Amino acid sequence: MLILLPPSEGKADTGTGRRLDLSRLSLPELTPAREEVLTALMALSAAGRSEETDGAGDAALAALGLTVGQRGELARNARLDRAATAPAGQVYTGVLYEALGLATLPPGALRAARRCVLVSSGLWGAVRLTDRIPPYRCPIGARLPGVGALSAYWRGVLSPVLTAAAGGGPVLDLRSAAYAATWTPPAELAGRTVTVRVLHERRPGERTVVSHFNKATKGRLVRDLLLAGARPRTATALVGALRDLKYPVEEQPVTAGRPRRVDVVVTDL
Repeated sequence: MLILLPPSEGKADTGTGRRLDLSRLSLPELTPAREEVLTALMALSAAGRSEETDGAGDAALAALGLTVGQRGELARNARLDRAATAPAGQVYTGVLYEALGLATLPPGALRAARRCVLVSSGLWGAVRLTDRIPPYRCPIGARLPGVGALSAYWRGVLSPVLTAAAGGGPVLDLRSAAYAATWTPPAELAGRTVTVRVLHERRPGERTVVSHFNKATKGRLVRDLLLAGARPRTATALVGALRDLKYPVEEQPVTAGRPRRVDVVVTDL
């Protein structure tokens, strides 16, 4: 089983170990693309990191979706190749990762997480939880000089890599829409792919799509699958595993050549 997660906007303040080494990251086929994006991000950030508000600074902030108060993120981005790193599972600190609770997983579940989870990234394309990366700021909606829109850039690179990473098993795709745009499972894999939408049922018949707690629910869902030692071999078995874990799962009509869509309905957030 392959589990695809989005990154978090919230990240650790600093790394704790050796400097970034792109050659040590998993999915080495992505190394040239990672280097190109990293170089462009560092150059843009270096040009705009001045404390003075000028054209270059404004352009860098706008390209990365930052406010003037977040100018310090540019200084950090500008030296990513010299920054200390930490495992990606520690760098990402948002709601989903807090609910996943990697630090408290028992050894067997942690090994499974390291083996089957990939995290989408505007900077790295995709990384495993054990890949050592520095904290950074590079949302998938960014546009970088010489690279362009990151979503389109990675869409042209990730397809063969993620398709190969999926192997012959099911894919649980929990990425947000922006990151899901970087890779659409091909027709032969779509039937093995399950996407999840979290709905909050406030009262019978009244449901809303949740945002903040959507991430928390997805983190708990992955944690529960790992703790249960779930090893589904098909999309049907994956949906069954979620039901076995007492998640209220409602399947949407199946469309040929498209991933299977399920709603997880929660009453308590």
